[in-house]
Amino acid sequence: MSLHYARRRAVNSIALAASLLSACFGIFFLVWILKDVFRFGLPAMTVAFFTELPSPPGVEGGGLANAITGTVLITALATVIGVPAGILAGTYLSEYGRASRFASIVRFLCDILVSAPSIVVGVFVYALLVRPFGGFSAVAGAVALAIIMLPVVIRTAEEMLKLVPDSTREAALALGAPHWKVTVFVVYRGAMRGITTGVMLAVARVSGETAPLLFTSFNNAFWNFKPGEPTATLTVTIFNYAMGPYEDWHGKAWGAAFLITALVLIVTLTARFLTMRRVNGNE
Repeated sequence: MSLHYARRRAVNSIALAASLLSACFGIFFLVWILKDVFRFGLPAMTVAFFTELPSPPGVEGGGLANAITGTVLITALATVIGVPAGILAGTYLSEYGRASRFASIVRFLCDILVSAPSIVVGVFVYALLVRPFGGFSAVAGAVALAIIMLPVVIRTAEEMLKLVPDSTREAALALGAPHWKVTVFVVYRGAMRGITTGVMLAVARVSGETAPLLFTSFNNAFWNFKPGEPTATLTVTIFNYAMGPYEDWHGKAWGAAFLITALVLIVTLTARFLTMRRVNGNE
C-alpha cells in the first residue's frame, strides 16, 4: 500500500513539475515579446504618430494617423455587423432551438469556424465581395472580421443566456409576459454583463488580424472615410513596414505593434474585470 502511495506521489510531483515548467516556458516568451514591443514601440509614441499621414518612402517623419483611423473604422463596422447577428443567433440557440437538430448543426459549424484560419476567411470574402465589385474596400474588411467574430459572439451569448435560471423565465411567463418580452427584458438583463464580456473578447480577437485584411481592405497611404474604398489598418501597416528597408519604417511598425498590444490588453483586462464582478455578484 505504501509503495502504491509513493508511486502516486511521484507521478503527481512529475506532472506538477512538467506543468510548472510549461507555464514558465510560456511566460518567458510572453515577457520577452512584450519587453521588445515596449522597448522599441514606446519611443515611436509621438504626437506626429497620431496626427500625421505616412511620409514618402525613404523620408523620415510622418505618422500613422490614417491607419489608426482605418483600424477604428473597420473594427467598428465589423462590430456593427457581427455582434447583433451573433447575439440573435445565440438567443435562438439558447431560448428557442436548444435541443433541435438545426441548433446542433449551428453549434457544430460555430465550433469549426472558431478554429478556421483567418486567411481562409479573407480569401472567401475576397471571392465574395472584392472580385465581384471590382476593388478592395473597408466594407469587405469589416465583413471578414465580422465572420471571425461571429462564432465567438454566438457561443458566448448562448452560454451566458443559459446561465440565467429557468425559474426566472417561468416566473415572467407566469405573469403573462410574451416569450419575446421575457427574452428581451428579463433574460438579456440577467446575461448582459457576460454577453458584453464576450463581445469585448471578440473585438480583441479580431483587432490583431492581418491576413484577411490583406485580401479585403488592402491599404491606403491617405485619409479614407469611405467604406467602399481601400483603407489602411495598423496590422497591414506593420506587415508592410516590417519588411521595408528603412529604419524609420521599422520604428513605426514597432509603434503600431505597441499601440495594438496596449489596446488589446486594455480590452482584455476590462473583460476580465467584468467577468470577475459577475462571478462575485453570483456568489
